[in-house]
Amino acid sequence: MSTLTRLARAEWGPLYATVRGALVARRWRAIPLTLAAVCLTAAFQFVQNQSWGYQFVQNIGCVRAEDPLWLALLRTPLSLFVPALDLPVWGALAQILLVFGIAEICLGWWRTLVIGYVATLAGTLYARVGIALGYDNWFGLPASDAQVADTGPSAAVVGLAVFVCWRYRAYFTAALVVVLMVVEVLFKNNLAGKEHLAAIAAVLVVCVISDVRHRGRGGRSGSGRSGTAGSGLPPIRS
Repeated sequence: MSTLTRLARAEWGPLYATVRGALVARRWRAIPLTLAAVCLTAAFQFVQNQSWGYQFVQNIGCVRAEDPLWLALLRTPLSLFVPALDLPVWGALAQILLVFGIAEICLGWWRTLVIGYVATLAGTLYARVGIALGYDNWFGLPASDAQVADTGPSAAVVGLAVFVCWRYRAYFTAALVVVLMVVEVLFKNNLAGKEHLAAIAAVLVVCVISDVRHRGRGGRSGSGRSGTAGSGLPPIRS
């Protein structure tokens, strides 16, 4: 076995085995949340491109930093499934199908929703902080970004990718995602890029909290179920 093959198996072996096993056993029934998210995103794309539906989608799922905070928080969950008008919809659908699908199999549907929402919410809240800091600050944003429509699954996708890689000890891949997002900001310093970094920061906090909780449970019980603390394997999803 070559060194490259051994490294690939060490990095992605447990993740690949989990995803493959679920798809072989249950096929599309393994990812009901993901399929629903793909359909919802496609539906929003169709509706917002109709003269009668554009304003409706804006009213229920479009977030801007200039909006009142309560309204932005109300729209944030659906904003995740509203594709950006200036980007091809197939990109959003592919991201959801691949990353949400893997996350749903590895984490379960409700953890996937929570992590995705935390990442999206972090981006939504960062936009307000960034505009308050101002464009002269590296962490800041120009005032004009307050009017930018902030929709799409990219922040959730980035956050879920990092969390799944961390949970399955694919640390090189997780680091690569982070590096790519930093490079994105260096070459294209815009709202979307910095929101991705905010999403990663929020998910890394969740990773630390989750790790502390698992270690605490392992310490109290002294042993756990297969795939929990002390086994060297990722925790079993529920």
